[in-house]
Amino acid sequence: MKTRVPAGFAWVAPSIAVLLALSIYPLIFAVKVALTDASGAATFANFARLAHDRVFATAAVQTVLFTAAALAVEFALGLALALLVDSLARARSLFRAAILVPMLLPPVVAAVAWRLIYNPQFGVLNGTLRRMGLNTAALTWTDGDSSALLSVILVDVWEWTPFIFLLLSAGLQAIPQEPLEAARIDGASGWQSFRDITLPLLKPAIVLALLLRAMDLVRIFDQIFILTQGGPGTATETVSLYIYRTAFRFSNFGYAAAMSFVLLVATVMFSRSLMKAMKTR
Repeated sequence: MKTRVPAGFAWVAPSIAVLLALSIYPLIFAVKVALTDASGAATFANFARLAHDRVFATAAVQTVLFTAAALAVEFALGLALALLVDSLARARSLFRAAILVPMLLPPVVAAVAWRLIYNPQFGVLNGTLRRMGLNTAALTWTDGDSSALLSVILVDVWEWTPFIFLLLSAGLQAIPQEPLEAARIDGASGWQSFRDITLPLLKPAIVLALLLRAMDLVRIFDQIFILTQGGPGTATETVSLYIYRTAFRFSNFGYAAAMSFVLLVATVMFSRSLMKAMKTR
């Protein structure tokens, strides 16, 4: 007896083939690589090594610090800009377009531009400070142990705050005006209206913005790779950069795959925790 193929299968077959080739098969292959050693024997040594790898622990801590700091600043600035632009009576579209310009640049281009800006000798930043009469001899920015991570965070804030602004601005546009008008009639202040009406109704947009940016920040690579290469020393080392170096410089693909799965699990757990914390009954 012949098995009858569903009539619509031919239409979805190309999509299924692309999904299997680009997502499912690489995932299965990565699991196989992470669970085998150089000789091809099955082992959990790659995952056990993570517990004793100090560089990985340092990279994980700095990834958390980078994600938390950048996400907090970007959310605060994005929310403030969204509220400010939403309150404008004129030229709202012009201000919105101007704010979105940094986000339109490719991350590599933005990182190269900021690398020139941060240059201690001929960079625009130190040059401007020198013209103001300040001594810039100690301002090495991406070359300093204490300033390198902060410099990278500043670049990310500059480029991706517009993304959070865009999502929150769209959320503000979707909020109905009737509750706000009723609150004004009842004598509520601007802060009370924001706290009790605007913020609860904006919560879905806030969750989406924080979730998308957090997942992107956890796997930050291109900006740090161009600006600092993880240096000086391991001052800006992140998990993604350590995975890249382990795989493509030291050719240890099994250990790199194991770190990738740990990063994936940590990202999923953080995302679920964030969604659960922000969930509204």
